[in-house]
Amino acid sequence: MDGGGRLPRSVNAVMATATSRLPVPAAGPQLLVGERSGRWLRRSRRSAVAVPLAQRLPRRIGTWLALGFLSLSIGAGSVLGGHVEALRRAYGEPHHMLARLVGLGIDRVTISGLTELSEVEVLVAAGIDPKISLAFFDADQARKLLEATPLIREAAVRKLYPGEISITLVERAPYALWQVKGDLFVIAADGTVIDKMDDGRFAHLPLVVGPGANLRAAEYIALRGEAGPLAAHIRAATLVSGRRWTLKLDNGMDVRLPEMQPGVAVKRLAGLESDFRVLDKDLLAIDLRQPDRVVMRLSEEAASARAEQLKSKTKKKGGEA
Repeated sequence: MDGGGRLPRSVNAVMATATSRLPVPAAGPQLLVGERSGRWLRRSRRSAVAVPLAQRLPRRIGTWLALGFLSLSIGAGSVLGGHVEALRRAYGEPHHMLARLVGLGIDRVTISGLTELSEVEVLVAAGIDPKISLAFFDADQARKLLEATPLIREAAVRKLYPGEISITLVERAPYALWQVKGDLFVIAADGTVIDKMDDGRFAHLPLVVGPGANLRAAEYIALRGEAGPLAAHIRAATLVSGRRWTLKLDNGMDVRLPEMQPGVAVKRLAGLESDFRVLDKDLLAIDLRQPDRVVMRLSEEAASARAEQLKSKTKKKGGEA
């Protein structure tokens, strides 16, 4: 009993009363949750669509798209119209242009070791021109290009910032000219072909002719040393069958030298010139291959004149008899 003399209701009765006051759904609580979730999702989609597009996109996206389209249009028009190619031909590649604009162009090129080559030839061989920049210049590639030039044996290339290239060369020394199968080459002392003879700057070099003559050019130059003043009249030497030399003089005369001791024969020729002025005679060839004799071949005119002279002498002798 409570203080009022009343009996309290049981706990179970109170709980039953509280429970009976709650609304009971017809299909159960799980169905209620599913339906509510579906309605929530539908409400969420409707609310997202309701937000204006301009508010959902990044700010100023239209400006950037317009600028991109304009840039693309200008670039496509330049390429199709040939303006980019014309610009490249006039000012070089874009990366070289940009480097020059920021002060990394090539202002100076120093070249040391020049003997036969000119500065222009070196610059062209190294691929250096005003349209390139120091920043993107490939020094190692330039060195390879220079060493591929026949007259250059070694090359060193350095980049010196902010605007200088230094080139040091070691040239191959031209030793002689070699003519074979109608072609003329400049050769080194060991017979290595340096380059094809295409200008007159090497015309002063000794000339050897024939297969294998390039490997024996030093022999010919030694023979010229034995000739004394006569050397100035020796124009070339032909290697015959890889065994012996035939000299060609500036008057067109051929001098056949022996296979053994050709230097002695050259000294004999110098003596004949000094004593008898044989270079002024009407001769086609002088054969010095025999150590005890000299065989001379006259020209056709000289031979005819000689024959007439012999006939006259014969007639005179016959008349006297």
